[in-house]
Amino acid sequence: MLNRFARAFFTRLLTPIATALLRLGVRPDVVTVVGTLGVCVGALWFYPRGEFLVGTLVITAFVFSDNVDGIMARLSDQQGPWGAFLDSVLDRFGDAAIFIGLALWFAGDGDDLRMVALCLACLALGAVVSYARARAESLGYSAAVGIAERADRLVAVLVTTGLVGWFDLPVVVLEVVLWLLAAASAWTVFQRVRTVHQQSIAEPA
Repeated sequence: MLNRFARAFFTRLLTPIATALLRLGVRPDVVTVVGTLGVCVGALWFYPRGEFLVGTLVITAFVFSDNVDGIMARLSDQQGPWGAFLDSVLDRFGDAAIFIGLALWFAGDGDDLRMVALCLACLALGAVVSYARARAESLGYSAAVGIAERADRLVAVLVTTGLVGWFDLPVVVLEVVLWLLAAASAWTVFQRVRTVHQQSIAEPA
């Protein structure tokens, strides 16, 4: 849902940065790789140490590279299957790092196995959400539906984790959000499966 409402705003905001990088000779693929590395380092270094606010700020700074590389590709007429493929694959690494980083904290000093399970559930369900759409499109169907797309999931977990770290909120706040996120992801998978099924039965024999 956030993709539809925020894309235009962030495109206007980040276009000057994308233009400056292109003038410096930076390629969109480089921004994609550096952004993913930044997200992974921020999540896997700070979150397992319980530094939720700093980790979230670092991750958020690099998450915006996901928008910058796309703008750069459009401005430089470098859009193509390779860039889209690389971006999608590396997005999965970044998403995984965030939930793994949280799970490592709760498996260690956080000492909460229920939270570990919730983090892993959100990680697995998020992966299935993305896979369902990718697989549907590879078969010629459309599955761009659901209430928990990637942007929605990222905003939910990053904003909540950052607030917990900033204001020292009780962990139960993050737990509630992760429960809601897991449920929303599961529902999104159902929505995409149902959508593809409806398209398949509507096809002529």
